[in-house]
Amino acid sequence: MDLTNKVVLLTGAKRIGAVVAESLARGGADIALVYNRSEDEAATTVAAVRAFGRRAIAIHAELREPDECQRIVDETVRGLGRLDVLVAMASLYSGIPLAEMTADHWNRQLDVDLRSGFLCAQAAVAPMKAQGGGRIIFFSDWVAASGRPRYPGFAHYYVGKAGVKALTEAMALELAGEQILVNAVAPGPIVAPPDTSLDDVRAVADATPLGRWGGEAEIAKAVKFLIETDFVTGETIRVDGGRHLK
Repeated sequence: MDLTNKVVLLTGAKRIGAVVAESLARGGADIALVYNRSEDEAATTVAAVRAFGRRAIAIHAELREPDECQRIVDETVRGLGRLDVLVAMASLYSGIPLAEMTADHWNRQLDVDLRSGFLCAQAAVAPMKAQGGGRIIFFSDWVAASGRPRYPGFAHYYVGKAGVKALTEAMALELAGEQILVNAVAPGPIVAPPDTSLDDVRAVADATPLGRWGGEAEIAKAVKFLIETDFVTGETIRVDGGRHLK
């Protein structure tokens, strides 16, 4: 798929999402950004996309609500005229010991990481089918894509991201006949969380075969590849500097 004049709906417009949005706009796409609490960041990204001469809108939504997932698709089509690509990046990341995990912790994690991606993708199918195809790109995690947990305290996160991988495969099979390709990106050490200590940053780099953090641009490259390819579907691609090899 050529990005020129295509419309991309991107959920999770903060940090890495902002870089992805700008990269796709540079390639000729118009962008609809979905945000929850990051209104200022979304506005900054919209301005950056428009600076490339592309159209951009920001949509506030609570993706834990099923009706909101349909609404963002409807607003994208209404505001930008079509929908070619869904990039479902919305996610939560926080650890909690298994003994302290409540049903609310569990449900909140899976609602955002797994259910919202499914509901947004389900809503996106109709406009994609109407124009002869499209792309759906989910976000898993290098640990889940490697098939085994590594960090205690992240059971809910691991299960959610493992579910994303399974969802990718199941939807890819069902939608192949509609020329809707479904894939996932599984990031590894891309950017350190804001509260990461310098020692922890170095430890992660040392544990990564390439010896460094990847940076947001590497995720943008992977997303762009999965949009442009016409013959890859049902894959979860690790972008982790070889981290899964150790």
